[in-house]
Amino acid sequence: MTRVLLLLFVLLSTTAAFAQESKGDPAEGRIKAYTCTGCHGIEGWKNAYPNYHVPRIVGQNYDYIVAALTEYKNGGRSHPTMRAQGESLTEADIHDIAAFLSSINSAE
Repeated sequence: MTRVLLLLFVLLSTTAAFAQESKGDPAEGRIKAYTCTGCHGIEGWKNAYPNYHVPRIVGQNYDYIVAALTEYKNGGRSHPTMRAQGESLTEADIHDIAAFLSSINSAE
């Protein structure tokens, strides 16, 4: 019985660790999101380009950011600049960027 409980504990601990890892690392995402700031205007970062409307991504929902970047990566969305950005990202990059951007309070 003790072995079964120990095995169950190990499995649950491992599952929890994987679930936390899949959300990405905001610290890594801050570094990887550098190119996002030029167009999307993250508060506290200077951006003079572009001069047309782009969506604000600060404080955006984590799952939405992951879905959008994945669609750009896979060609499901066709904006040329975002498609080029998306194609260069790994799955880890996407999750890290989403973790960072979704962690920022949009009122800041």
